[in-house]
Amino acid sequence: MGLSNPKIEKIAHLVIQVLYSRFENFPKDSNKNRNAPFHEAFLRAFSDELKDKVIQIPFFISLSSWLHGLNTSIGQVFFENVAHILSDGEKREYTSGKLGNLQITKRQKENISRIMTELSNSSRSPDLDIENESIYIDDSSERVNAIDFSADVFYVEDSKIVAIELKSVKPNSGEMRGEKHKILEGKAALYKKFPGRTIEFYIGFPFDPTDEKPTGSNKDRFMDSIVGGKKYFHPSEILLGEELWDKLSGVENTMEEILKIINSISNVDFMKKYDYLVSFSNRDTEEYKQILREWNMFSDLELLRNDDVILEKIGEIRNLKRTYNRQIFRNGRYDYDRRDTLKNLVES
Repeated sequence: MGLSNPKIEKIAHLVIQVLYSRFENFPKDSNKNRNAPFHEAFLRAFSDELKDKVIQIPFFISLSSWLHGLNTSIGQVFFENVAHILSDGEKREYTSGKLGNLQITKRQKENISRIMTELSNSSRSPDLDIENESIYIDDSSERVNAIDFSADVFYVEDSKIVAIELKSVKPNSGEMRGEKHKILEGKAALYKKFPGRTIEFYIGFPFDPTDEKPTGSNKDRFMDSIVGGKKYFHPSEILLGEELWDKLSGVENTMEEILKIINSISNVDFMKKYDYLVSFSNRDTEEYKQILREWNMFSDLELLRNDDVILEKIGEIRNLKRTYNRQIFRNGRYDYDRRDTLKNLVES
């Protein structure tokens, strides 16, 4: 069993949103590239390496900035939102500026401090069972605030809490120590806030850059490639590549399905097809339906099949006519309000 059509469709909408935003910002005119005299001066040293690979240095600089924007969009928009779609979860921030700090006991705080010191000086190795015994305790010592912590993905079940912090596959040096400390205090705080439930707190990496296969992974090799990876984290605390996406969805081969969705939309004709879909006059054509099928837009195909019913129920109701005539995308974002309004007409 694979992903459900509603989840596939939502992921497809995200793909379209990311692609549209990057097409809108693509540096097309090299004459309008930003002035970057220091970059250009340093890049002269690499003239031989860049020869026959880069036509214009100013364009190369702008393209590098554009690529950085794509990386940000994929990391902060795509990965996180796909994770929420797959898991039906949310982002939780137990910080002074958001939901407020949770509390732990002074003894828990002291135990966590000792664990971090011993991991840092390598007098102990990561051991999830032993660490949990030290922080999952019920004692009457003084209550203190846990440090700020968040989880990019958070969901609550009857018997457990699952929290996942999504990270770049190339974390900064020293970052793993901070993540471990945050997760230990986060687990201790969640243990107090949600009594009787098992607490699972992971750090997740969306793919394994050390593997040759797109969906392949080798956790041992990957953790060796990260500064402090094995020093602070047990392998069972790490979700890597396909393991992460399958955990989120509860379905096998999810990463492969996500890549399939992206590949069905991401091609050289993307903007041409996008413009075709947002043109109201094209809705009755077979090409329009074909693009909807290619892009996994199941809801809009169903609306087209019920177009006569929708128009009959709209009648002369002005606001519904306006909704019907709206574009299905606005600046790359899918119009869920339009879809739901028309869908309700079919079902009413």
